[in-house]
Amino acid sequence: MRISDILAGKQTFSFEIFPPKGELPVDQAREVSRALAAYDPDWISVTFSAGGSGNSGNTFAIAHALEHELDVNALAHFTCMGATVADVDRGLDAMRAAGISNVLALRGDRVPGRDVVDFTYASDLIAHIKVVAPEMCIGAACYPEGHVECEDFEQSMRHLYLKQEAGADFLVSQLFFNNEDFYRFREMCLRYRIKIPIVAGIMPFTSEAQIKRMAFTCGASIPSRVIKRLVAAGDQKDAQARAGMEYACEQVADLAANGVDGIHIYSMNHPEIGRAMHDVLVGCGYLKA
Repeated sequence: MRISDILAGKQTFSFEIFPPKGELPVDQAREVSRALAAYDPDWISVTFSAGGSGNSGNTFAIAHALEHELDVNALAHFTCMGATVADVDRGLDAMRAAGISNVLALRGDRVPGRDVVDFTYASDLIAHIKVVAPEMCIGAACYPEGHVECEDFEQSMRHLYLKQEAGADFLVSQLFFNNEDFYRFREMCLRYRIKIPIVAGIMPFTSEAQIKRMAFTCGASIPSRVIKRLVAAGDQKDAQARAGMEYACEQVADLAANGVDGIHIYSMNHPEIGRAMHDVLVGCGYLKA
């Protein structure tokens, strides 16, 4: 089912997983998918490897399993950094062969040895998919605090508008730790005539080191109330992870109360995160028990 059609009729709940790399078996990702599918998500997204290489075959294999073995809508990430038109067309053919009809079109991270070839921006990839695979439902990324590579927030919003105009059907946000940033972003989208649904992405922090890494790589700001919780947790890893889970639960409950189009949980392949978020959303009436 097209994710845009689901979003047209309800507030959604979804997860992200990432396929295994190296010697980790694909069956492990299947088990994670099966555990998360038990919470009846509207879809599960499957990430693509950095730079568009490496575990891309696993991405499509797991998305196929979601659709055809677990009866869950799959959203396959697809990147274009360093890709030629022929590369992208082969990837689209592989998705069709796997029965995938929903794609999250991304530029992808900059990595050494992979420079821009035929696609400079995600909007270029979206426009190409719209022409050569019009049957695909296309999602795009959005950045509540602005893209980390943009000179300013205005530039980030202009690029986002171009994604919509190129053919994106819906947006999924990068993680954020301050809901007020998301609400301000949602208002800015109206000013920039961005009218497609916006799904809020939430990732529970698991440690002080992880949240610092997210701040530097994604440009997500860390609110003082998060810092205070980490200070209270001290050096205990379990306490830090518990603080992160509790904070994320508060975030999703607040988002549900403020009428977001959807909530997307970056599960980090941990079904217990999915369970906690699901239970909170059932408790506040966002999801049915």
